[in-house]
Amino acid sequence: MTSNNTLRDRINVVKHDSENRFVGLKANGGDALVYFPIGYRLSETDEEIRRDILKLFDILNEFKDKKEGSITEKKYEESHDVEFPINAYLEIIRYYLENGYYTEVEPVYKTREKGKIDWSRTIKQQKPLLSLNRNNCTYSPIYTLFTVKQSTPNENNEITRIHQHCVRISFERVGWIFTSFMPPKAGGPFDDKRFLSILRTKLANTNNDNKKRLFQSMIDIIESIDEDEHGNKFHFGTNSFENVWEGLIDKAFGTEEKIEYYPKACWILSDGERSQPSHPLQPDSIMCANDSEDNYCYFVLDAKYYQYGDSNNKKDLPQNADINKQITYAENIEINKKINPNNIYNAFLIPFNNENEEKFPSDKPFFNIGAAVSEWKKNEKNYEYIQGILVDTKFLMDSYRSKSTENKMKLANTIECACKENRDRLRNSN
Repeated sequence: MTSNNTLRDRINVVKHDSENRFVGLKANGGDALVYFPIGYRLSETDEEIRRDILKLFDILNEFKDKKEGSITEKKYEESHDVEFPINAYLEIIRYYLENGYYTEVEPVYKTREKGKIDWSRTIKQQKPLLSLNRNNCTYSPIYTLFTVKQSTPNENNEITRIHQHCVRISFERVGWIFTSFMPPKAGGPFDDKRFLSILRTKLANTNNDNKKRLFQSMIDIIESIDEDEHGNKFHFGTNSFENVWEGLIDKAFGTEEKIEYYPKACWILSDGERSQPSHPLQPDSIMCANDSEDNYCYFVLDAKYYQYGDSNNKKDLPQNADINKQITYAENIEINKKINPNNIYNAFLIPFNNENEEKFPSDKPFFNIGAAVSEWKKNEKNYEYIQGILVDTKFLMDSYRSKSTENKMKLANTIECACKENRDRLRNSN
């Protein structure tokens, strides 16, 4: 898989008018391409793009084991899942760029006047001079030449050939992220069963962490590739980035104790038996923030990976069921946690690109688009106005791990100000 394309040529951002919803790395018999989520703002330089790609891979890896957010890797011609070990490919490439091909070293013994002396071999192989000890009339051996031990790389070692195969495969798939250079094809047949046997033996007999990581990476790659052409069709990513979006929002802003805020229900049967439903309603995130020193506020956040931030089309906004669920979540907090309703807010968080001024004139990470209200409520409480907040995708992907208090307060202030503005606007319009 070779190409003269620049790194930027291999990057796409999912658009609202595209049938493709995939986010991640994909190759289908040609050049591999990386797809970023809705609203992502592409960088300009190769160095920045490279960081963006690796960051995307880290995010997909981090959230791929979530119950409802697994990452799908499938062979195109087959129905069963296969693992695409992106970290293994990156490990092989990094090791090669820093160290070249992996080689074992084997001892070589030579006759020298100095060096690392192997006394056992010296005694057996070298002829000493005899020196007379006049005190007791005995002779002592004196060696002028020694058998010394040297180490030399064994270029023909099988483990080196295995590494050569893995390096070539890794560069064919994802090497373009780092460089346009393509290492030569490895010599000899690709014997996956023999390679795996050798590598597992090596892995079991080393205590060196760097070697362990390298051997395991080679094992992961060999186990994942097709036997015929090392797989020109592969992908690592997801068609359901909404699950990842929820994870990003929750990690950046949510409290870890959100289970306390789940609305619960039960059945009380005619025989008096009490039964809990198996799946309680679960808000995406609950954010807690201090509005002031003596005013603690709660924010029910619904992460919506919807197209509105790219399309600016009303049909791409959250609809009735989502609106009413948000009110239920907030009402549960008011009643069961005995919280002042003025301190409870609701918001949908939707991705957008804050540099797309044609659709949304904002250079800030958060942007208010309005509020949703229910027709079955009097809309007298803050949480009965569900704020629509656009969140800059790149900002979230860059900052979610920090769990920044400053970012939480920026979001909290944006929601509170939006709530006041929208309540006043809607009241004046009635």
